[in-house]
Amino acid sequence: MVACPEGRYAWTAKVGEKGQIVIPKEAREVFGIKPGDTLLLLGDVRQGIAIVNNELYQQFADAVFHAQKDTVDSED
Repeated sequence: MVACPEGRYAWTAKVGEKGQIVIPKEAREVFGIKPGDTLLLLGDVRQGIAIVNNELYQQFADAVFHAQKDTVDSED
């Protein structure tokens, strides 16, 4: 792990022959990642890949879409 400011982390992971990566144990512990969890990979050609907890991302997306619906409904 690379030294980072408090609450920020950086780890490395090697890509295996089948294109798989192993999330370092410390990262799994910090973020509560367990076997069977679904992670969402977000990619940007210039900035790279971000791995996000799918459940938390879904909650965020639901909140955004509900906020947009509420805004549209209030404009009627």
